Amino acid sequence: MNVTAEDNLKQVIDEAAAGLNVDKRSFLEKSYGATYNSDQLIKRALENIDEASPDWTFVASRLYLNTLYERAAANRGYEPGCRYGDFYQLMKILTEKGIYTDQLLEKYTLQEIDYFGSIIEPERDLLFNYLGLYTLATRYLATDHEKNMYELPQERWMIIAMHLMQDEDVNRRRDYVAEAYWALSNLYMTVATPTLTNAGKTHGQLSSCFIDTVDDSLQSIYDSNTDIAKLSKNGGGIGVYMGKIRGRGSSIKGYKNMSSGVVPWIKQLNNTAVSVDQLGTRKGAIAVYLDVWHSDIEAFLDLKLNNGDERQRAHDIFTGVSLPDYFMEQVEKRGDWYLFDPHEVRQVMGYSLEDYFDEERGAGSWRKRYLECVASDALTKRVVPAIDIMKRIMKSQLESGTPFMFYRDEVNRQNNNSHQGMIYCSNLCTEITQNQSPTEFLEEFSEADGTIVKKYKPGDYVVCNLSSINLGRAEPENVLERLIPIQVRMLDNVIDINTLPLKQTQLTNRKYRAIGLGTFGWHHLLAKKNIRWESNEAVDYADQLYEKVAYLTIKASMELSREKGSYPAFAGSKWQTGRYFTDKGYRDEKWHKLKEDVAVHGIRNGYLMAVAPNSSTSMIAGSTASIDPVFKPFYFEEKKDFKIAVTAPELDYNTYDVYRRSAYILDQRWSVKQNAARQKHVDQSISFNIYVPNTIKASVLLALHLQAWRDGLKTTYYVRSTANDVEECEWCES
Repeated sequence: MNVTAEDNLKQVIDEAAAGLNVDKRSFLEKSYGATYNSDQLIKRALENIDEASPDWTFVASRLYLNTLYERAAANRGYEPGCRYGDFYQLMKILTEKGIYTDQLLEKYTLQEIDYFGSIIEPERDLLFNYLGLYTLATRYLATDHEKNMYELPQERWMIIAMHLMQDEDVNRRRDYVAEAYWALSNLYMTVATPTLTNAGKTHGQLSSCFIDTVDDSLQSIYDSNTDIAKLSKNGGGIGVYMGKIRGRGSSIKGYKNMSSGVVPWIKQLNNTAVSVDQLGTRKGAIAVYLDVWHSDIEAFLDLKLNNGDERQRAHDIFTGVSLPDYFMEQVEKRGDWYLFDPHEVRQVMGYSLEDYFDEERGAGSWRKRYLECVASDALTKRVVPAIDIMKRIMKSQLESGTPFMFYRDEVNRQNNNSHQGMIYCSNLCTEITQNQSPTEFLEEFSEADGTIVKKYKPGDYVVCNLSSINLGRAEPENVLERLIPIQVRMLDNVIDINTLPLKQTQLTNRKYRAIGLGTFGWHHLLAKKNIRWESNEAVDYADQLYEKVAYLTIKASMELSREKGSYPAFAGSKWQTGRYFTDKGYRDEKWHKLKEDVAVHGIRNGYLMAVAPNSSTSMIAGSTASIDPVFKPFYFEEKKDFKIAVTAPELDYNTYDVYRRSAYILDQRWSVKQNAARQKHVDQSISFNIYVPNTIKASVLLALHLQAWRDGLKTTYYVRSTANDVEECEWCES
């Protein structure tokens, strides 16, 4: 290698290692003699990552950034030393290529665009670790149709900010775009994956998840399947409530024992999930929920098992079970449980059990009607021990991770819009709880010109609009008061500019203007604060922090309502009556003032907070997923031709002790306590995983579920069990 090449290599490595705690001399010496190749240098930097030297990920990231800058510069025609080229020219090129929507160039002036280009901060690219940058670059940055690199990380943040603020008042939107860019580029928050992918582009919607309610008719079943296919095609995850559909052996048009029950329809959805993939990137993702009193519940709980009759299996959908308090009480006392056909209940009793809930713990409308059904001689029913149903639930969970648990009474008691409807189930990731109802087919007729028209009465078809605070960065830097107002504005704007493929979703979206502001980086934050996971200090901190986030979120939505008006269903809601605040026990002066302000000025969004899994976006932001503990302080992420070593964020001698008690070692009873503390302040729900060894005693897993229910959790997500025994798992033996 000649002197010039050595000098160049030294300069590249010096720049990549600047300010980082790495042994760059050794790295440089090992790199001499090898072909000077960016990919080789990146690979070598990644090989140096371990628990003692986590900063090598940033060396690799900076080397990778140079590659991205060179590719973008070559395709856009500017010098790579500039890092970023002309922002307006980028927009013009990608609009002409049909990648960017032409709305941005139409709505923003050249002066505005030049200003936005001038405030882009290339130095913020240095915040990315390698895995985060690699994920962003390979999945989300805009390319042309031949996958040539054009857009760079800071430009993606700016395009998202511009897209979400495009319809704001022209006198103020420049400031809003700048503020949204500040929030995104500092990695204080992330937007949902569909927004990250599709904002500013010609195709694709911005919302993450949807929830459909299927009525007990052939028309509704097939209409729902078509609707779900459309949503899946556009990248949405879907929750489906099928508790209204008659059970196996039910009557059809008065003929007894004719119905095949819910399983064949679920298998159809399974085929839809596989065949209608999400823009060619992954299979469709569908979760089906059923009530635990439904006559088909046992076959439903076996759908994901790896043995038995394959004709009764659906391996590509996810399952969720809707559980009333009374069932959990019967499990606890080892009592009986009765199964009913919902169609027969409607025919004989004149009501639907699923349309009621217990208004208080231990008493209410649902159990009154359930016990009426139990006592009725006119109803066909089957009795099983409640604990046997629970055993089937837990067996499926340990084998497949599902069903998810949906505690329907608690959800509906806490529903801020119970004046407008009922919540039957959650979504694919169990964090959304909003009013639902089936879309009703009314009639079909032909017009004079021969056109055939179908008329429907639209139901509440739930839409989830999500974004999340990076607690590991935002809270230590004390930016929540500044961050949350712009984040709520961004989420609210998604509702108006979104292009949703179904009319029902558009109508529901505007009726409730629901958003889901969430968080990730909880374990990261605990490590930085040196707070042990298994401690009352962590539980108390969750309580205080999520109360603060709730207060700032409600306040931001109230201020937005003062500016733009309340959501249409506000009148009669718990927001309007003030019951939300009294039910939560918020009594200090600031909450009292906020309660009065909401009564006077309204609130912009009928549903406000939801904590999603955030696995991809937390990876991009270099933090820990959602409210979950890390799997291990140090692990390998598998890629095509090498393994990427990954450490917990900001791993050092100060944080290691908090991180080393990782997911499968931690006492999950403390996780439930933490989640109960935060659930108190989250008006929707939380994607809450339970981590257990595969050798866990059934009694211990049962105790966890009972604790979650008793402590007021609304939902639980996967039961994630290990393939092998876990060392140090003292708690799971107790």
